[in-house]
Amino acid sequence: MPLFSFVCTDKPNSLDLRMATRPPHIEHLTALNEKGIVKMAGPFLDGEGKPNGSLVIVETATIEEARALADADPYAKAGLFEKVEVKPFNWVFNPPKA
Repeated sequence: MPLFSFVCTDKPNSLDLRMATRPPHIEHLTALNEKGIVKMAGPFLDGEGKPNGSLVIVETATIEEARALADADPYAKAGLFEKVEVKPFNWVFNPPKA
C-alpha cells in the first residue's frame, strides 16, 4: 500500500491549544499505530524547541483515506492547523524493515 504524508502547520500563537488537545491527539495516533497505519509521526519545532506543526506518515490504500485520517485528527478538529498538506510519500532512505 502507498504511503502518504501529512505536513501540518500550526496557526500562530496556538501552543496552548496544541498542549490542551495533545492527549486525544496521542490517543488517535496510538489507535492508528496499533492497526499498523502510522509509520512515523512527530512535531516540527520552532527556534525555541517548542512544537509548531506536525509530520505524520501513514499507509493507506488511497489519498482520500489518508485525507480522512488527517481530518479526523483531534488537532485538526480543534482548529489547531493553519494548513494541512496530504501528499504521496516515497520512503527512500532508511525505511523500516518489513
